[in-house]
Amino acid sequence: METIQLNLNKQQFFGLLQTMNEADRLEIFDRLRKSLFASRFERLLKATRTDELSWEDITREVESVRQENYEKRKA
Repeated sequence: METIQLNLNKQQFFGLLQTMNEADRLEIFDRLRKSLFASRFERLLKATRTDELSWEDITREVESVRQENYEKRKA
């Protein structure tokens, strides 16, 4: 595959997108979504990381909610 390099400003790029058909725009969208997922997920993990909760705390809370749901279904 032969490659070319283009220098476009953001407005030119958006204009180019508007000239593309829907299938091509969807392909670009899909590739962007896939390429951004890992970095966005990593930022989410860093933002929510804490040493204040242990696995035991989490397990205890999960079991509590399960028990609560079980008792609601029984009633």
